[in-house]
Amino acid sequence: MKRVTGIGGIFFYAKDPKALGEWYQRHLGIDVQSWGGASFDWNGDDGRPAGGTTAWCISAADGNALAPGAAPFVVNYRVADLDALLQALRDEGCNVLDKTDDSEFGKFGWVIDPEGNKAELWQPPPGQ
Repeated sequence: MKRVTGIGGIFFYAKDPKALGEWYQRHLGIDVQSWGGASFDWNGDDGRPAGGTTAWCISAADGNALAPGAAPFVVNYRVADLDALLQALRDEGCNVLDKTDDSEFGKFGWVIDPEGNKAELWQPPPGQ
């Protein structure tokens, strides 16, 4: 079974997401949009679109979106078969969260690594 097939996104949390987004835009040239992030399209070696996007987003550090994770970020890993991977991780003794989400954006599940970091697993909707 294939496990992680790529990075779907990087999401991190800040005390002042607007100011931090402006810093990234000014100093690193990231085209931060009004929703607080940017999308990076995947391109092949020839520079042509390769059929994927990586999201990058800063959000407010209030709330519990990272719980029970210990880090101020979440890496979203693209996977081919979320249900099979979550079951394999459970069978291997990993700390898999019971909650999953199924939405127009795809299917999501989460696992906590041995250092307390929350990893998001994302199966894109068909055709993506």
